[in-house]
Amino acid sequence: MPSSPNPGEVRHITVDEESAGQRLDNFLIRTLKGVPKSHIYRIIRSGEVRRNKGRVGADDRVAPGDVLRIPPIRLSERIEEKAANPAPAREFPIVFEDDAFLAIDKPAGVAVHGGSGVSFGVIEQMRQARPQARLLELVHRLDRETSGLLLIAKKKSALKALQDQFRERETGKTYLALVKGAWPTRLKVLDQPLHKYLLPDGERRVKVTSADDPDGMRSVTLVKVARRVVAPSGMAASAPEGFSLLEVTIKTGRTHQIRVHLASAGYPIAGDDKYGDFELNRQLGKAGLKRMFLHAWRLKLTHPVTKSPLELQTELPTELQRWASGE
Repeated sequence: MPSSPNPGEVRHITVDEESAGQRLDNFLIRTLKGVPKSHIYRIIRSGEVRRNKGRVGADDRVAPGDVLRIPPIRLSERIEEKAANPAPAREFPIVFEDDAFLAIDKPAGVAVHGGSGVSFGVIEQMRQARPQARLLELVHRLDRETSGLLLIAKKKSALKALQDQFRERETGKTYLALVKGAWPTRLKVLDQPLHKYLLPDGERRVKVTSADDPDGMRSVTLVKVARRVVAPSGMAASAPEGFSLLEVTIKTGRTHQIRVHLASAGYPIAGDDKYGDFELNRQLGKAGLKRMFLHAWRLKLTHPVTKSPLELQTELPTELQRWASGE
């Protein structure tokens, strides 16, 4: 399998057995070394990448024997300079690590990978910090603004096994979210399809849609109230019912699922700059909350090698702890 792009010609790459089940975007990112992720996503969206002569999406899974058509790739001087200046090496707090995979505690404000205006993310920095690692691949994703548990595979077999668990909904992913208002304890299940769309400037958004929307994807979110939180002094007018700290478990892993489901129910996440209460966010910022209050807290899974159950957990970051307690 070619490891570097030849800019002047169309290439055809045959997917091998070891790459079976990988998302197309992840496969191309690994294969087209030095090509920026933004460029890879662009040639996928434009239809220039073909699988077995047909169009293919970034999140489609490749299979052994698939033949991928890769268009000529010509890198500008700016892109070549960026490729020659890789991401800075950085390690992140380790929650769990063995020979198969590791789990890190991702801070808020850091993208999981480069692309869409971001030069680099967690995975590029980890690869620079661990040049001896044979493989480091993201198992799943977190929004840039979300902190918490993120899994990174160290073996292809572990990557496939873990991604299969996520795809088959065999993992238990629970987040902590602080929302505006008093969440009703009877409201425990949000089962509403979600529809992805683009703003005029190309930015991605998601909205709740109807059950008969052909582009709607079924999305299920479970909600449990952990505690009520009194609004800080001076914010009673903006949040007269205070806040609710929620334990949110997602049964499907849709883009912005928690953020959109909670906002659509009338309880936006504190600090959410896309789907939140913007005036409330402004006041929260003045009071010290500078980020969205959404944290990937707990993850239940089956170890990809030993097959034993495993539960991982990360505590709330310091900047969120006082808001969770209402102090």
